[in-house]
Amino acid sequence: MKPASFDYASPATVEAAIEALVASNGEGKVLAGGQSLLPLLNFRMTRPSVLVDLNGIEGLSYIEDRGDRIAIGALTRHRDLEHSPLVASRLPVMSAAMRHVAHLAIRNRGTIGGGLAHADPAAELPMLAAFYDARISVQGPNGHRVIAAQEFFVDALTNCLEPHEIVVEIEFPILDHDGWAFEEVARRFGDFALASIAVSVRRGPSRLEDARIAVMGVADTPLRLKAAEAELVALALDDEIPERFSEIVVAQVSPNDDLHASGEYRGHLLGELSKRALRTALAQAERAA
Repeated sequence: MKPASFDYASPATVEAAIEALVASNGEGKVLAGGQSLLPLLNFRMTRPSVLVDLNGIEGLSYIEDRGDRIAIGALTRHRDLEHSPLVASRLPVMSAAMRHVAHLAIRNRGTIGGGLAHADPAAELPMLAAFYDARISVQGPNGHRVIAAQEFFVDALTNCLEPHEIVVEIEFPILDHDGWAFEEVARRFGDFALASIAVSVRRGPSRLEDARIAVMGVADTPLRLKAAEAELVALALDDEIPERFSEIVVAQVSPNDDLHASGEYRGHLLGELSKRALRTALAQAERAA
């Protein structure tokens, strides 16, 4: 199929892009990487009056070390995150997860801002934002504001952006942890996840001193499991901890049945992935000690 007709705007600044969106009276769409939008256009599931292309705006593609956090411009491509030495060293869970994002052609064009705004609950970037407690900077007609990741994702394919707001930057805090893992199951490598988990830990002498856990594919939004983090830190480091951790994680989610898998199967997958992820994170932390 082909999209319905639309006007096209190629602004040179974020301010001009916002002006174009405002002028569309709610009928405009933002084009970043286009990997989610273009299929919707071709199937005529969305029919904007104008497409506002952000790719001509300079200064929205970067990865910067800001001491205790990494700042990433909204037009930064998936491939840049995947291959960045800075991301690999400072945000290792992101580096590992980006290899699972779709396929090479899509990673060459897809952007972090577009991926977050699309808010797919089975996509890696929204889960990474929840995992790292990212802060998402947006700009609109009323100025600039910063949104916490836990507030940004409202429902499946739904974010909290106001009309005419554009994502411009995302900040990811750097975790002071010594072990981590990312695990995912999809029907084929590159497909959307049936279930996935990210785990990061800081190991102490007999217990974990800190833990970070997030999951996706098992709810309408990505989830950071803070209650599971607290329970994991309270456990003794023994041979049974992966099994107990798996039970803790599965108890925190209630997956629904859908076309791709039953809720029961997704829960089973998540339990197995939890065991694998924690074993990997603990072994890595032990090697780093």
